[in-house]
This record gives sequence, C-alpha cells and structure tokens, in this order.
Amino acid sequence: MEFDRELDVKGLNCPLPILRTKKTLAEMESGQVLRVLATDPGSLKDFPAFARQTGNELVAKREADGVFEYLLKRK
Repeated sequence: MEFDRELDVKGLNCPLPILRTKKTLAEMESGQVLRVLATDPGSLKDFPAFARQTGNELVAKREADGVFEYLLKRK
C-alpha cells in the first residue's frame, strides 16, 4: 500500500513509539497514511489500541525479521 510519510521508531520501547506516532499523525492531513517501523514487541498490542482510542484507522500490520510495520490512516 502507498503511504505519505514514514516513521522509524526501531530500537525505541513503549511509550516512545506511540508518542512519536501521535505527534507525526498530528502533523498530517486527514486521509494521509503513515508507515511506522518498530521493533518493540509490545507494539503489537499498542498500535491497535492506539488506533481504536484515537479514531485513526490501522490499515495494515505485519512483521518481518523482528521489525513490525504498521500503516495508519489519519482520521
């Protein structure tokens, strides 16, 4: 899927990946997609919960070689 911005939070642990994602999404336009790359295993639960709480859409999530990729669409 296409994305408008990418945020690399690999090596950071909770709550930093979510905090940086929130800040980056706030700078984006409605409908734009943010790709987030993380290594924190806790992000598997954090990102779906973040999307539900903020109203942003978690379009996709996947994991490859210990890196978690999330695509979030700005509400």
